Amino acid sequence: MKKTVSLMFTAMLAAQCLMAQIPAGIKFLNYEKNKSAKEAFQKAYDANPKDPQAIYWLGQAMLATDGGDPTPEQIQATKALYQKGLQEVGSDAWLLVGMGHIGILEKEDINAVKQKFEQAITATTETKGKNKGKPNPAILNAIGRANAEVSSDKGDHSYAIEKLKQAAAIDLTDPDILINMGINYLKLGGENGGDAVKAYQEALTRDPKNARAFFRIGKIYQSQNNKELFEQNFNSAIEADPAFPPVYFTYYDYYATRDVNRAKEYLDKYIANADKDPVLDLVMADYLFRSGKNAESLAKVKELEAAVGSKVLPKLDVLYALNFDRTGDSVQAKEALTKYFANAPVQKIAPGDYELAVKVFSKFPGSETQAVGYLERAMSVDTSKVNKLAYMSQAADLFGKAKMYDKQIDWLQKQASLKGGAMSEFDYYKLTSTAFTAKNYPLTIELSKKYMTDYPGKPQPYRFFKLAAIASDPDTTGVAAKHLMYLDSIYATIDKEKYKIDIFRNLYYILFSTTKEMVSLKNDPDFKITSDGKKTAKVDEYLVVAQKVVGILDQMMALYPDPADDNNKYAAPIKADIMKRIEYYSNPPVQGKKGSGGAATAGKG
Repeated sequence: MKKTVSLMFTAMLAAQCLMAQIPAGIKFLNYEKNKSAKEAFQKAYDANPKDPQAIYWLGQAMLATDGGDPTPEQIQATKALYQKGLQEVGSDAWLLVGMGHIGILEKEDINAVKQKFEQAITATTETKGKNKGKPNPAILNAIGRANAEVSSDKGDHSYAIEKLKQAAAIDLTDPDILINMGINYLKLGGENGGDAVKAYQEALTRDPKNARAFFRIGKIYQSQNNKELFEQNFNSAIEADPAFPPVYFTYYDYYATRDVNRAKEYLDKYIANADKDPVLDLVMADYLFRSGKNAESLAKVKELEAAVGSKVLPKLDVLYALNFDRTGDSVQAKEALTKYFANAPVQKIAPGDYELAVKVFSKFPGSETQAVGYLERAMSVDTSKVNKLAYMSQAADLFGKAKMYDKQIDWLQKQASLKGGAMSEFDYYKLTSTAFTAKNYPLTIELSKKYMTDYPGKPQPYRFFKLAAIASDPDTTGVAAKHLMYLDSIYATIDKEKYKIDIFRNLYYILFSTTKEMVSLKNDPDFKITSDGKKTAKVDEYLVVAQKVVGILDQMMALYPDPADDNNKYAAPIKADIMKRIEYYSNPPVQGKKGSGGAATAGKG
């Protein structure tokens, strides 16, 4: 009898432990206190190692990271825990969801993963009572969590959202369902930020003091550089729960490069509320760097490297690079960053790390492509359109400084494509000026045409067009003249009087080009007039070009019809001379007749 009572008492204690530790552990996970979460779930597991929820949640804590997917070692350890549970407990729904989570991380066929999820849903669907036919919302939420906790290129986030909506319709009180829904919306792409905010706001209708929901909304607005709204929501998170660590670290990270003193205030609050962990020493080393204490920062980094190593804390190499770069040791800075990018999971690399790489690698000619490779990695995992555009700008600037203009143009065009819609005037200017600097004159002309169409009141597109037209025809073969005729037609359409001087100057160039063609024809060996007054084909060609010259001069004089105007005075005598030549070569004199001078008396052109 005493033995029976003892067993019952032990079972009751185990149940109480589960009831206390699992909710506490979930809160720790939500607060990014992964060490505390694992300790809580371990206690629940130790109290009852065959309880499916205890097994599941311990595995979730084992997979937890401070950003990005877990390491292969974490995945294998958790997989072993879940497989052991399946052997001892059987195909419980919680363990099936856990194995589905592992399947996503191991890039198992997504249909096979969803089969596990569906099996878990079927196993927990009520078969009688008021909830008959309804699945367990906690299992649906766990499926949503499995997809929310992996990087955006893994899982099926649309499927997860569908299951979470189903869960939210059954369980009307759990805010975590809506938070997981918001995370999955963001995994589909930054353009879904509005849907994510709605999900987080609905979580707040369920729990108005949910610091995590406020924080998540703030992070969306921070990615959009909306300082007013991200601070409003971060401050609401602090008001909801002053012990919520992530908001303090995010504030610290934001102010670390803007206001060192304010950053220190948030750092102190983060340290006071976060798990005690070597990461805190890493953050302190970062603060020492931000405050200009390079020697102290390097000392702390070296101490941490000796204690835990950069494979455990890859950010150590970033701090090495920051300190070396500041002290002018670019070689060691580059080495540290190369090591960092080789070891750090892509999802854990911050935008600032790529900015540092661009800064450091640009000091080494020939390293530009390597640096841009890192930026491409960033773009592949970053869902923020704003961040992707910033990365593209960095890549373009890097190639521009290296005078690798073709690649700079490529990145500027990618950036314009991602922005979508009509190009801004600045984007046109940047792209067109780069094309001209690259001596890509056909592209400059093409861009200038679009530029002047979209921004007809700006002088820059017309200037680039003319410069590229002339530069594309160094031997004055007539190619530029054709482009300038097009430009004059645009001027005449927009405002002929306003652009009168520009049209005249273009006609002057066209006149020069066409007159040069006349001289070339005149000097051609086949330009001949026989003694009986017959002309060769070259003479006829000459006459056609001469008529073009007269037409050009007529246009110039029409712009300035006053005979007293200097421009008219310039054009009129040239026209008179050309007309004489046309008359002479149209009706060449026959040798031997009175007044004939022959072709030799006609002059140069």
